Amino acid sequence: MAAREREEAAGERPAPLSLFEGVQGDGADEGDGGTAEGAPPSGGGEGRRRRRTRRVLLWTLVALFALLLGGTGAAYWTVEHYASSVDRIPGAFPTLPAEQQPAAVPNTGTTFLLVGLDARSDVATTGKEAKAPAWKAGAQRSDTMMLLHIAADRKSASIISLARDTLVDIPGHGKAKINAAYSWGGPALMVETVQDLTGIRIDHLAVIDWNGFRALTDAVGGVDITIPKTIEARGDARQWDAGTHHMDGAEALLYVRERHGLPNGDLDRSKRQQNFLRALMIQTMNAGTLGSPARLTGLLQAVGDVVSVDDRLSNSDLYELAWSMRGLRADGVRFMNAPFGGFDTTADGQSVVLLDRAAAAPLWEAVRNDRMDQYLAEHRTSSDTLGDSVR
Repeated sequence: MAAREREEAAGERPAPLSLFEGVQGDGADEGDGGTAEGAPPSGGGEGRRRRRTRRVLLWTLVALFALLLGGTGAAYWTVEHYASSVDRIPGAFPTLPAEQQPAAVPNTGTTFLLVGLDARSDVATTGKEAKAPAWKAGAQRSDTMMLLHIAADRKSASIISLARDTLVDIPGHGKAKINAAYSWGGPALMVETVQDLTGIRIDHLAVIDWNGFRALTDAVGGVDITIPKTIEARGDARQWDAGTHHMDGAEALLYVRERHGLPNGDLDRSKRQQNFLRALMIQTMNAGTLGSPARLTGLLQAVGDVVSVDDRLSNSDLYELAWSMRGLRADGVRFMNAPFGGFDTTADGQSVVLLDRAAAAPLWEAVRNDRMDQYLAEHRTSSDTLGDSVR
């Protein structure tokens, strides 16, 4: 809201944002100096940069907030329209007294808990999409958990994966794999478990449907993902040949789901998921996607089927968040895994992942206090950040 208040004070209150602006055919061609309806006046190179910034203004909401959306002159659709298509999740947060939860630290950015499911929706053989509830007691365990921290200055964001088999204390249930929290108590218990583990106050929740990412991937024309070394088939796992693969939605879904053919199982799968999100983000920002009405329309229509958010996020909140992040670029989004402390086996024979709590402490502290740039500079050789070579 601060940026908007400064603009209003200067007499430059921004008009309601249109997603379809600044593209040839809508009267806002860069060559003729026109501006789209609702766009601020601009000129020259700076004007082109401002129009370009607004075209790639919106992330696909919380679907990792790394997917900047753009515009086309086919029609004028408002942010309100697309924000309304995103389902809201009631009761997403623990009802504990404030003193029993981590304290919120003012002016330290915004932290989302991203929960990925394979059972959020599915596409039947008839081709019709059947949407399932975000949570039903005992019906599903969360497949993926990520913390997304957006810096207060909105110039950077950090995505930290928590392995689904991480052994944690789940309130009311004792020690178990972290993904069991979602099955036993839904979003509220999942949030409480992560808050207890990290000491970080979760501001918002987004539930992401990995299955639905097929439609998003196809909407942008597929993604390019490089396999650095051939991975031979093992059991049900397919062989992945070394080289760059242009993956459609179905193949990308296999890529992010697979773990049995990977040396480090879920840890490598977390990196694959991050690698896919990075590739999807880059492809979404590609001019070919932004300039194609068919691709953009498909992308926007798929968003509501892929992401659900907590009911504290109103449409105007989503608008304000997206507007505040208009300057974020792909190289400002950092991906990493929570510090790995080894594998273990529980008394009942379950294989689990251990968190290196000593190594994790400064990471959680950095997220709490919005000091991720400092943390990454100090731990550039020890943090498990996503590189260019992902199995």
